[in-house]
Amino acid sequence: MADPVAWTMVEPGWAVVASDGNEVGKVNQLLGDPEADIFDGLAVAAGNVLDRPIYVPSEQVGAIEEGTVHLTIDADAYSRLGPYQEPPQGERWLAP
Repeated sequence: MADPVAWTMVEPGWAVVASDGNEVGKVNQLLGDPEADIFDGLAVAAGNVLDRPIYVPSEQVGAIEEGTVHLTIDADAYSRLGPYQEPPQGERWLAP
């Protein structure tokens, strides 16, 4: 495994890998407040453009290394997560 990086370094397009080693998608959006160092989670896009991104709360994000975000849940548990829904303005912040 490569050296870990901070959540604020994550960029759209990075691979998202479940704890069983299966790649479940790519980072679509990073959710949090970098000024307060509050990481809320990720919106993860599957390969199909028509599919809605899946919301992964920060509690289910494990190690982050350049280019890859590792989850603490397996692909089966990931498949049971709900779709990401854009929050009302001001409830969450998007990291740059």
